[in-house]
Amino acid sequence: MITNRLGALADADTSLHALAERLLALAEAGLPEMYLPGAETFVFTRVGTVTPDGARRVERRGTSTRYAAITALGARYLPEERQRALFGGLTAGEFTGLLVDRLPAVTNLGDAALIAWAAAETGHPKLADALARVSVLDVPGRPQYTVEVAWVLSALAAARAEVDVEYRLAAARDRLLAARIGDSPLFPHATGPGLVPGYRSHVACFADQTYPLQALARLHASGSDPRALAAADACAARICALQGDGGQWWWHYDARTGGVVEGYPVYSVHQHAMAPTALFDLADAGGTDFGAAIRRGLRWMTAVPEIAGPDGTPRESMIREDYGVTWRKVYRGDPVKAVRAARGLTTRVLPQARLAPLDRLFRPLAVDRECRPYEFGWLLHAWLGGLGK
Repeated sequence: MITNRLGALADADTSLHALAERLLALAEAGLPEMYLPGAETFVFTRVGTVTPDGARRVERRGTSTRYAAITALGARYLPEERQRALFGGLTAGEFTGLLVDRLPAVTNLGDAALIAWAAAETGHPKLADALARVSVLDVPGRPQYTVEVAWVLSALAAARAEVDVEYRLAAARDRLLAARIGDSPLFPHATGPGLVPGYRSHVACFADQTYPLQALARLHASGSDPRALAAADACAARICALQGDGGQWWWHYDARTGGVVEGYPVYSVHQHAMAPTALFDLADAGGTDFGAAIRRGLRWMTAVPEIAGPDGTPRESMIREDYGVTWRKVYRGDPVKAVRAARGLTTRVLPQARLAPLDRLFRPLAVDRECRPYEFGWLLHAWLGGLGK
C-alpha cells in the first residue's frame, strides 16, 4: 500500500516529484479561474484563443456538473482554507452539498453517480437521497456507458459503510465484470448493444479502462472481493504493457483482443492524473504496484516526443502557469478524425491491421490548447488522495 504518494515519488525520482508539486500548485492556481461564483459551478472548459490583433487569451466556455463533482472529489484532500479558495469561499463538502441539492434536475447517470460519490466521501447527510437519484437514472437491464457504471460502483463502494447498498453494489459489480468480451482483460465502451454503432462497438477508450479498474479496486478495499481485484489488476497490467515508449497512455483499444486501435490523441489528464489515480488506488487496495508506469507517464508532460524539436526539447510546453492551464492533448490534426475512423472500421474485421501509411501522413504534431476542471480535480485526487484518507 502506498500511504504517501508524493513521498513515494520523491523517493523514486526527485525531478518527477518536483514536476508533480509544480502541477499541484498549478491546479490550485487554475481552478479558481474555472469557477463561476454567481452560478456556483465550474466551467466546461477554458480555451486558448488568438484575438484579431494577435494577442493570446484563455476564454471560459460552458458549465459542467460532471466536472464540478470531480473537482470536489479531488479538492477534498486539501486543507480547508485552500479548499475555500477554489469554491468561492466554500469547502469541498459544502460545495458538494450544493450539487446534492441540485440532483432532482440531474438527468445524466454519470453526473448523478459522481455527485453521490462526492457525497459519500464528504459525509453528506443526504447521501441516501443522492443514491436514490442514481437508482432512478440507472434503469435495470438498460445498457449504459462503461465509464458511468464504473462511477456508480465507486459511489456505492464509498457509501457502503454508511448506507445499506449491498444489493445494488453486487449488481453494479456483476454488470461491470460481465461487460468484458470473452477473456479480454479490457472493458468495452458500453455494457451492451445499442449505444455504440456496430462497426465500432469493439473500440474502447482509455477512460473505459481506468475508471472500471479504479472502481473494482475500491470495491475490494471496501470489503474483500478477490475477483474484482484480479480483474482490476489484469486491466492495469494490459494498459501498462501497451504504454508507449515515451510514456504515452494510448487512447483507443480493441476490447476484444486487448490491443491498441489508435494511439492518438495523447491527453495530458491521462498522463498526470487519470492513470496515476487509478493505479495508485489499485496498489492501495492490495493490487500490483505499477509505480514505474506512473512515472513514465508523468515524465511525458515535460518530455513530449510528438512535438520535440531537433534537440529533443518540445517546441511548446504543455504546462502553462501563465494561463493557469495544462494544454489538453497532442493529436494528429487529421480532418474529421480520419485515422481514428479508418482504424476503427478496419480493425472490426482485421484486428491486427495497423494502416501504417496513416501514421506517416497524419503525424501527431498538433496541440489542443484547452483545459477542463476535471483535469485538475483528478490531479489533486491522484497525488494527494489515497484509500482510507
